[in-house]
Amino acid sequence: MPRTLAALSTLLFCVTLNGIANADEWPMPHSLAEAKQMEKATALPLTPFYRPPSLKGTVAGDLLHKETFAGYNVPKGTQAVRILYHSLDAHGKDVATSAVVLIPAGTAPAHGWPVIAWAHGTTGVARVCAPSLDKNLSYGEEGLFPMVRAGFAVVATDYQGLGTPGPHQYINKIAQSYDVIYSIRAAHQAVKGLDERWVVVGHSQGGYAAWGVDEMEAKRQDPGFLGAVSVAAGADLGQLTHTMAQAGPEAAMYLPYIAFAFRALNPTFDPASMLSGAALKLYPSVTTQGCWNYAYGATLDAHSQAPVVHEKGWQDHAAVKEFIATNTLGKAPLAKPLLLIAGDADRTVPYALVQSAARDACAAKLPITFHTYPGLDHDPTMDQSTPEQLAWIRARYAGEPVKNACAPSP
Repeated sequence: MPRTLAALSTLLFCVTLNGIANADEWPMPHSLAEAKQMEKATALPLTPFYRPPSLKGTVAGDLLHKETFAGYNVPKGTQAVRILYHSLDAHGKDVATSAVVLIPAGTAPAHGWPVIAWAHGTTGVARVCAPSLDKNLSYGEEGLFPMVRAGFAVVATDYQGLGTPGPHQYINKIAQSYDVIYSIRAAHQAVKGLDERWVVVGHSQGGYAAWGVDEMEAKRQDPGFLGAVSVAAGADLGQLTHTMAQAGPEAAMYLPYIAFAFRALNPTFDPASMLSGAALKLYPSVTTQGCWNYAYGATLDAHSQAPVVHEKGWQDHAAVKEFIATNTLGKAPLAKPLLLIAGDADRTVPYALVQSAARDACAAKLPITFHTYPGLDHDPTMDQSTPEQLAWIRARYAGEPVKNACAPSP
């Protein structure tokens, strides 16, 4: 994925799942037509299961309904159970969210299957972009399936607005943290044999969610929560208003997602006040008709060099100010240890911004362990750090003390 726009380098830290490094490992579409075919190859239908019932009489964390589903390309012997549950959005409003619980093959340990709450990276903002509507659950062998093979039950939320009716409050730490936390309670109602203890793992957009969960648990004090792993997420979102100016077509695919996030938080935000050129033209389709590959392919086909972001005005909207104020990292207390992982060659999440967030957290004496993977880009970092993540998670289940908290990396 080209990264030629220095003015947007601090924006692109958290907005991609597949905007990744090595084309042979993560194939990229070369056109919109090819992107559509790629998404069609693994897409699953949006069935009535995703139509939520009335939430009246239920509270956040309640299971609404469930179904066993055999259509995923999961490891042999794995059972997949889709769940629909009561969650909250960024403003505390009641919403329905979908998720998948993956149960490993074999017999559960005496205390039940150890649990990982999985927070995924960007898949898109349209309803059809829910990972549970993808045969590979969007990540497949990139971290997700290896965790199941390692003997962990994985509770993988879609986030509200993906699968269930939206809008999806994109890259919103509060909304996604609620979705993760309440998925755990609902999973216990849906599936027997789960350990009461759990750890959250998140990548990119999900890295924000994982960090946010640890912050939220400082107040909630869930006795089963053991810690968080945040991969490729860390920045001061306040820089957003200072670095976005104008961009060429390479960045146009991300900008509609950001405008969508503002509007999802506050419907009075007009995307046209922020976007122009290719980004504004693409906004209706990339936010409703397809997912990440679709947006990338549509951007390639746009062939526009026109400015795509207005320089002034939109930053003063209440939605933008709220978004920035509620999505900072490294300031709030944490409930439990947090493992922060980054690749120093990440072209999606600038490494300097991860370092900055880590410095803030360390200065605040938060229980952070920061580990760098030299030479790795965005998704290779997630892929190659999975063994370290699993070792760290096992140590939390074993009650071992955290070593080298806030140590410099590697």
